[in-house]
Amino acid sequence: MKDSKELIAIFNEKSFILDFQALAKSAASEEDIKVQEQWYERFLKDKYKALWDLGFESKKYWMSQSISFLNYISEKLIDKISKQSDIEFTRENADLNLSLEELEDISKKLPFSIGSEFINNQWIKANFEKIAEVYRREILSYQGSVNAFFLERNSNINVVGRVFFHLVENKEDKHPFAFLATYSTEDKEKGIKKAKHMPLKNALLEYKEDKEKLLQLMSTISKAAERSDFISELMESGELFSPLRLTKSEAYRFLREIPTYEEAGIMCRIPNWWKNKSNSVRLSVSVGEKEPSMVGMDALLSFNPEIFLGDEKLSKEELKKLLLEEEGLTLIKGKWIEVDKKRLSQALEAYEKAEKLSKKQGLTIAEAMRMELKGPESLGIDEEKVAFDVTNGAWFKRVKEAMLDPKVIKEVKPAQSFKAKLRPYQYTGFNWLSYMQSLGFGACLADDMGLGKTVQIIAFLEKLRVEKGGKALLILPASLIGNWQKETEKFAPEMPVVILHGKEASESLALEDGFLYITTYGMAARMEELKEKLWDILILDEAQAIKNPGTKQTRTIKQIQAKTKIAMTGTPIENRLSDLWSLFDFLDPGLLGTTKEFTSFVKDINHSSNGYAKLRNMVNPFILRRLKTDKTVISDLPEKVELKEYATLSKKQVVLYNKLVKELEAKLNNSEGIERKGLVLASIMKFKQICNHPDQYLGLKEYKTDNSGKFEQLKTICENIYEKRERVLVFTQFKELTEPLADFLETIFNKKGLVLHGETSVKKRSEMVEKFNGEEYIPYMVLSLKAGGVGLNLTSANHVVHFDRWWNPAIENQATDRAFRIGQTKNVMVHKFITTGSIEEKIDQMLEEKQKLAGDIIGASGENWITELDNKELMELFKLGGGK
Repeated sequence: MKDSKELIAIFNEKSFILDFQALAKSAASEEDIKVQEQWYERFLKDKYKALWDLGFESKKYWMSQSISFLNYISEKLIDKISKQSDIEFTRENADLNLSLEELEDISKKLPFSIGSEFINNQWIKANFEKIAEVYRREILSYQGSVNAFFLERNSNINVVGRVFFHLVENKEDKHPFAFLATYSTEDKEKGIKKAKHMPLKNALLEYKEDKEKLLQLMSTISKAAERSDFISELMESGELFSPLRLTKSEAYRFLREIPTYEEAGIMCRIPNWWKNKSNSVRLSVSVGEKEPSMVGMDALLSFNPEIFLGDEKLSKEELKKLLLEEEGLTLIKGKWIEVDKKRLSQALEAYEKAEKLSKKQGLTIAEAMRMELKGPESLGIDEEKVAFDVTNGAWFKRVKEAMLDPKVIKEVKPAQSFKAKLRPYQYTGFNWLSYMQSLGFGACLADDMGLGKTVQIIAFLEKLRVEKGGKALLILPASLIGNWQKETEKFAPEMPVVILHGKEASESLALEDGFLYITTYGMAARMEELKEKLWDILILDEAQAIKNPGTKQTRTIKQIQAKTKIAMTGTPIENRLSDLWSLFDFLDPGLLGTTKEFTSFVKDINHSSNGYAKLRNMVNPFILRRLKTDKTVISDLPEKVELKEYATLSKKQVVLYNKLVKELEAKLNNSEGIERKGLVLASIMKFKQICNHPDQYLGLKEYKTDNSGKFEQLKTICENIYEKRERVLVFTQFKELTEPLADFLETIFNKKGLVLHGETSVKKRSEMVEKFNGEEYIPYMVLSLKAGGVGLNLTSANHVVHFDRWWNPAIENQATDRAFRIGQTKNVMVHKFITTGSIEEKIDQMLEEKQKLAGDIIGASGENWITELDNKELMELFKLGGGK
């Protein structure tokens, strides 16, 4: 059996692409996979034509949440066309613009998926229009009716008839409603295909010579009459062809039968108060009027139940009085409402139950927020029996508004010992973290990669250290230790940092003079001592490491106790809702309920009109996410962001590196001139190879990940790139390393990429460029620096990795510009790999300190300038350690 997988959509700023996501082997049948592969090919060929066709498919088991969302947009278009009574006249000229109500309806269906943050009204309208263009193109060349066109594609879809039923309010006491039947007919006076609405009696004149057309027009009414005595009576008496005055009981009868008329193909125009059920009785619970006495998710809030009729508040006495009215429509406070005694009794019963509970106990903040998701069930009330909503009291409303819009939070200043100037959005993030900590809430800092999550956290930690002291624990992938060490040294030089790694980890933990303790996910899963402390702050970097709630690593880390928990991730929202539950089970346990409760909610989410919207409303206050693409948030961010990524040498790399240093030191004392120069240049090349991977230096082919800090670093970065289905160019100056890198990247991206080096033919290069920039998701291209440095336009990539350094800024920039050049619409992240303590870090420091040297000397002579150093300077450069 093939590996199980599912087809998913990845949304971007303007459109979407498709890709496959791996599943558990038993999750999808071979038949499902085959169908998905066929649709994938159709989307590659013409994605909007494929999407239009997909709309005629009923919801299938194989459809992922993101594909179901696209299917829903297409279904919405088909439904919009099929419900236009004048479509046979207007055809390709039909007005297919989405109303605000329709846009809201689509937005509520938006699932948690890759790139969903890009989807707004503008995105929906633009993509809806692209699908509509397919319809216009196809109907233009179709000879038959629109109805026949639809029936050929799906026999269950029928275009509505041309008859309309109208019900409006009237001012008469005995007959407070008026009814009129109309039909649409072609407006021939304007010279364009358009419809106008006429009273139904006009049809008797228009079609008096053509009985067949009259019967065709009346067919929908005949269908309705078969199921409705009310319409049957109006037809037999002939009253259907004239305006009618209706009593409130007749109008109520009509309103209740609307589903029957619409099933028959008759469009109904009715008052909004019935259509939106804005006149219905509902139970409303207001939570958190006053500030609780304690902080955290367990803080108790008061709640106050109330009964509303539309926008009007009803007392219990008024509700009881309403129960004495007869069933049907009645006028209350100038508004028509439906008196449904069963519903009213249930509303009264629910109110009394909620009232009793409110006097006995409060709700925790977690319960109050979960109420929006669970509805009246959270109070032990059957949601089928009563309309229900939750409103926020004064204090709770202020808190949630501040969580959602941190700009309104009262500003706090970073500590004087913090040595960086934060960008405005970073300052907002620092404020937000401080605010969330003051409330005792867990928080997820989810800014895009490259926006400086680390510096915001360091500012927050330094403020906490200076003002309150305590102990903070940071858990991260091993590849990020070097980055965090450099960043804390640079931005908070007074902060005591303790690394918990290796055999000395337990001894280091016992040190009392530390503030920030840094360890890896692997170590955290093994160190039982971490659970014995109550940490003031617990931070997870690359928090997607705990997305699988069933792993031992996730379970162990969730057992570590802390007053405040923070998660850092550039990909907080993915295709699996269980990932989201696991993240919040760490941050704010109980907010999303137990795993059983959440699984039950997820089961019904696709069938709910606003299930995703409810879930989004619940979690969004706890997630701060800013995008590189959002110029309204980040107006001063450059299009090209350069990041130095510090990798730590593995034990094997350290041994080989030190051995080579000793060999070189012995040889240097006995060489001079050309021989010395050759020795130094050859050694530089060997040191670079060791820094890349021991197997490159040793000429082996295994290339184990944990033997190279750079491979670990590449894995961490590319896992983030893959989660968002972005694309990356990886440059190396070594042709022999291109294939091992490509093989390694294939294990991360679950897909083959491309490799380009000096031996790649000109024709093959052109094909690669076209494929990489095409519609199919090609995640990576590995290039040798010289071969990939010129003549290529690879603007589909928005990440560039310099795996090893050329130490010539001009050549590196030339390579970077394969992605960052004319035609690029994305922000480009440039990741420059540097192994800490090695020749790479020391030369990088020299380049920074001597910019003139970089431009004038290195630009001309490559690495030859290094050979001019004396033996002592050379050995300082080559020896491990001593980096700033």
